[in-house]
Amino acid sequence: MTVVVGYVATREGQAALDRGVKEAAARRTRLLVVDSRGGSSDEPVLTQVLEQARADGVEVELRSLTHDADPAEDIITAAEEVDAELIVIGLRRRTPVGKLILGSNAQRILLDAGCPVLAVKAP
Repeated sequence: MTVVVGYVATREGQAALDRGVKEAAARRTRLLVVDSRGGSSDEPVLTQVLEQARADGVEVELRSLTHDADPAEDIITAAEEVDAELIVIGLRRRTPVGKLILGSNAQRILLDAGCPVLAVKAP
């Protein structure tokens, strides 16, 4: 089984990544990080967290996708491919109007994923 993290280079993405590493370690399973924005696989924060996860014994795979597909679709598809037991995503705070629609990517993942989804907020 696998824990899948939807990563974007934001505070919310960092919170999701941190929690995903903890979940994978606690479950003694592998971690798949889906960077659907592409191009940030050399980002220092991402590299540092993934190296630390590997040092702690977590098997890590990074998929940096550079096509123009929907990030929610990337995450859901990746989770289906690896038979994920959990998806971890970051949520940002929203205005009252923003709360009405939650956010298209987060909402799609929460509603369409075939496994549990853990939504975390940035500190």
